[in-house]
Amino acid sequence: MKLLKFISSFILFSASSHVLGAQYLQSADIVGTGFYDAFHFEDKPDPTHGRVTYVNESTAQALNLTYASSDTFILRTDYTTYLQPSDPGRNSVRIVSNLQYTTFAAIFDMRHMPEGCGTWPAVWTVGADWPNQGEVDIVEGVNSMMPNVASVHTGSNCKMPSSGRNMSGVSTGVNCATYETNGAGCGIEFTDTPNDPRSFGPGFNSHSGGWYAFERTNSDFKIWFWSRSDRAVPDEVQYGPRAIDTTTWGEPIGHWTDDLCDFASHFGPHNIVINLALCGDWAGNYYVYKSSGCPDTCEEFVNTNPAALYAAYFDFVSIKIYT
Repeated sequence: MKLLKFISSFILFSASSHVLGAQYLQSADIVGTGFYDAFHFEDKPDPTHGRVTYVNESTAQALNLTYASSDTFILRTDYTTYLQPSDPGRNSVRIVSNLQYTTFAAIFDMRHMPEGCGTWPAVWTVGADWPNQGEVDIVEGVNSMMPNVASVHTGSNCKMPSSGRNMSGVSTGVNCATYETNGAGCGIEFTDTPNDPRSFGPGFNSHSGGWYAFERTNSDFKIWFWSRSDRAVPDEVQYGPRAIDTTTWGEPIGHWTDDLCDFASHFGPHNIVINLALCGDWAGNYYVYKSSGCPDTCEEFVNTNPAALYAAYFDFVSIKIYT
């Protein structure tokens, strides 16, 4: 009888989830060594042309570029090797989820993210046929320049409304087409606490990190952020219960809608990707790099200042997935 009651409740909850599109059940709680089970390591050449060599899992563990404990997963770049210009790029890590997701929500609990000149950390989702199956950058930035900028990248004929979206962030562009925007897509810059940016880089780390949350439905993408020192963090986000309702989380910082973009034809199933690039098309761009106040050229700095990359690491508490 108890089992029948549980099944009936689950069916009722699932039906409600399908109708409301905001209620989910936890399908994965990725913690510590669980990252090695939930993700695989990609050691292919960096598609952003960075000064980086992505290594496989065994090499990453042998070099201590990834390691885990009961509630910690570290992902970092090498910070001890002096490189010559002719050497391969600095060793780093790129991991990709084994599962793909369509309608889902995810909560990323991080204590620390990479910072420093030359760094380009990212937490994102992407389809197999890029850019035609879309990309959503949840956490991304370069050279410790704050705040965070979240972006959507697609094939042609996908735009966002110039006004009317329910969000607190500031749009940096409404055309999401990758090749029509020189790779910029349709971004949203976070609106951090005045004079105390907390959503990216040194500001994020000085507040012991925080929580990023992402929701994808058939008609909306939403991103929220709460600093560890924010007193308004929803209990569902902070404690990760079995069931969540994203309508209780308040106004998102980023919101992308299907008003001017057919989501079904622009977004396929997505993998979650976490990586740390160095230099490359964005971080190493001459004007971007110089505007961040960093010395030398990006590649010169990354080659000859390994100790400056000591703080170039992710520290994840967990990733909770809801479907």
